[in-house]
Amino acid sequence: MNRPIAGEMYRHFKGMDVTILTVAKDSETLEEMVVYEHDGEHWVRSLEMFLSKVDKEKYPDVTQDYRFEKIEA
Repeated sequence: MNRPIAGEMYRHFKGMDVTILTVAKDSETLEEMVVYEHDGEHWVRSLEMFLSKVDKEKYPDVTQDYRFEKIEA
């Protein structure tokens, strides 16, 4: 999966759509974090988790393969 870019839209596997604001680094660990907006609030999640696959054992009915998938225009 490709690295998210500011302005792109993604869909969370639970159905919410988010807009990417930027990819930033944690000042302590230097871990890359995705900053995104949903319903007027800003959220942050590690890039590794953002790009991870859905746990099909925990969520067997989910059809989406990845936690967040890009919404094509």
